[in-house]
Amino acid sequence: MADERTLTTVVIPNYNGIEYLKNCLDSLLKGTNVPEIIVVDNGSSDGSRELVTAEYPKVRLITFAENRGFDTAVNAGIKAADTEYVFLLNNDTVVAENCVEELEKAMENADRCFSVGAKMINMKFPGKIDDAGDFYCALGWAFARGKDKDVSGYQKPGRIFAACAGAAVYRRELFETVGYFDEEHFAYLEDIDIGYRANILGYRSEYAPKAVVYHAGSGFSGSRHNPFKVDLTARNSIYLIYKNMPVLQMILNLPFLLLGYLIKFLFFLKKGMGKVYLKGIAKGFRLSFSERGRKNKVKFKAKNLPHYLYIQWELWAGMVRRII
Repeated sequence: MADERTLTTVVIPNYNGIEYLKNCLDSLLKGTNVPEIIVVDNGSSDGSRELVTAEYPKVRLITFAENRGFDTAVNAGIKAADTEYVFLLNNDTVVAENCVEELEKAMENADRCFSVGAKMINMKFPGKIDDAGDFYCALGWAFARGKDKDVSGYQKPGRIFAACAGAAVYRRELFETVGYFDEEHFAYLEDIDIGYRANILGYRSEYAPKAVVYHAGSGFSGSRHNPFKVDLTARNSIYLIYKNMPVLQMILNLPFLLLGYLIKFLFFLKKGMGKVYLKGIAKGFRLSFSERGRKNKVKFKAKNLPHYLYIQWELWAGMVRRII
């Protein structure tokens, strides 16, 4: 059981992350206010689970025999936690001093708050931001605000569309209301999906600039754009729209969505991955209209109409944010 004074459990999904995991855990264990820590291992074969067992006896280890994806891993950690908050953290990160405390403060000070995202800084280029809150727009694009911009920016806290699950704290009890991470995603866009669902119900996601996390990036897939990531992201982008948008909202945004997908296709075609992208899109439609996909679709409720109106405003405003 967690100590009564411990508000947060850190959940770290891991797959062959031995190159990063030690630095991540050491950064969390510095200082006096040490949180509960759970590492969920997805069938690693690089010795990382043995590292946790041998060198970090106070860290709880949950293991799977095979790689079951980011979403299954973090769900297992969330359900194993017994603190008020859970802090989802990528294994290829280093947490700055007082990060957890700053996330907790932001959570406690915000009304109807579901999640709070940290200010993520590029570990390899520490003068640049990696993520200052996630947004989604009517083009069907999810994006990290501030990506590759100067680290001195984005100093003000405020509402965001969703928190990046690579470094975000969540109110644990609200997973029973909002739902857990959708394991159909496996990886990528699951944080936008759960943020979308929270928005539909009128819960907020916030950005805490004083909570700093250094992120190596692409520690799992290997690069910003690769066939594995392009395929899954394309598939999940279609599924996310089908799952969360009522039909009227889909129709309203259809011209923007078609334009957005055309631009993405041309972008990946130039990189030699046009076919991979189209195959991912096709998989997204198949998943959406499968029995599993239909079961997970969010049902429209009239009482949530004000929240849908807010979301629509964010979809349009997101296009401006993406440009600037």
